[in-house]
Amino acid sequence: MASVPKGNHVKRVGIIFAGGPAPAANAVISAAVSSFLEDGREAIGFFHGYSNLQDYHPISRRLLPDVHYRTFRPADVSGLRNTRGIIIGTARANPGKGIEGPKDLDDPEKTSRLRNVYNALVDLEIDALISIGGDDTLKTANLLHNFQKHLPAEARRVQIVHVPKTIDNDYHGIDFTFGFFTAVDVMAKELENLRADAKSTSSYFVVETMGRKAGWLSYGVAIAGEASLVIGVEDVDTDKPLDLVDLADRIVNVMITRERRDKHYGVIVIAEGLAELLSDKHLKDVPRDEHGHLSLGRMDLGKLVAKTVAERYLERTGKAKKLTGLQIGYESRCAAPHAFDVMLGSQLGIGAYRALVEEDLDGHLVSIVGQLSLHYVPFAELVNPDTLRTQVRFIERGSDFHRLARFLETRSDPVEPWRPGPRKEPAAPPRKS
Repeated sequence: MASVPKGNHVKRVGIIFAGGPAPAANAVISAAVSSFLEDGREAIGFFHGYSNLQDYHPISRRLLPDVHYRTFRPADVSGLRNTRGIIIGTARANPGKGIEGPKDLDDPEKTSRLRNVYNALVDLEIDALISIGGDDTLKTANLLHNFQKHLPAEARRVQIVHVPKTIDNDYHGIDFTFGFFTAVDVMAKELENLRADAKSTSSYFVVETMGRKAGWLSYGVAIAGEASLVIGVEDVDTDKPLDLVDLADRIVNVMITRERRDKHYGVIVIAEGLAELLSDKHLKDVPRDEHGHLSLGRMDLGKLVAKTVAERYLERTGKAKKLTGLQIGYESRCAAPHAFDVMLGSQLGIGAYRALVEEDLDGHLVSIVGQLSLHYVPFAELVNPDTLRTQVRFIERGSDFHRLARFLETRSDPVEPWRPGPRKEPAAPPRKS
């Protein structure tokens, strides 16, 4: 006699996608939905993240089928795996906004939107929720998980598992997130075009890539796109504001070194997260999103750094040099997913089903180890219990990955690792006889 799955009570599952898009999003969704439908269960997809759920009211703001959510049918996910975009859409709505610690979970006002989400799920008879998103969405999933611990013992519980999503690849608990390699490849190809342009025109490009908190994406793009230099947040002193002139001098050092070997062009990659380390004079007018993050797209760090580098190069060499700053990244978020990301995303979607139905898990991250083997990590291992904030995975200085990027930078001569400090003019190159 076949054994009954541990989570056989999970008959109706909700799926939510929040935060920025990522390639292979539909692979995750379609694999999860197919798993539940094939097993005779229901799958509900909520439109645009938590936007509608957090404003739910049983009388004045009810959720309507095909307006606020869809009940998936097999035909809805047929051929979906390799498609662009997100079939249920996304948004950055934050129902946990204002909750800064465990005590706030007892505050009716601060938890009002979490309660709305919970009430909506219960009223729609949702047994479990699959949350797909970045570290802020993981934080929200953990808040909703812990919020239910403060409810009366007889209250209905909605189990929650989370699938990690970010092209930044800065997640603890998983080696690589779906969409990362597709995003790297799309941007690396752009970098190759820019490098050919720079070589043809004897100029430089300063390319700002996505990567708010860690440098994985900028490093991947620089390695695959053959950049002359990459600088991520791991490469600077985060204990004090970032000095733009120090940063510019680091780049000018590389430019001068390359010129000594008759290379008068190049592409410099910088992570957008460096902008958050600038002084208040640069940040005071920059708006923030629902999660309190600076709208880095408004900063245009690439142009700011390019302008500063051009000024420092002129001061130090007496010569003018064309430097062009630009941002890349948005064009990669809904690119056609590569095979690896489709496989990874599909396994994570199936893993969400298996976590809930086969393992009866609650408050766990769905992860992958080795050759796409499923692994489940408790939220408690990923979220700080005192602040309820998630932890960022940085590139470790001196690690093999860090050394790989440093080694492959197309510099003709060794350049000392940069550390913020007093600016020093390089010695003048010897004159040719």
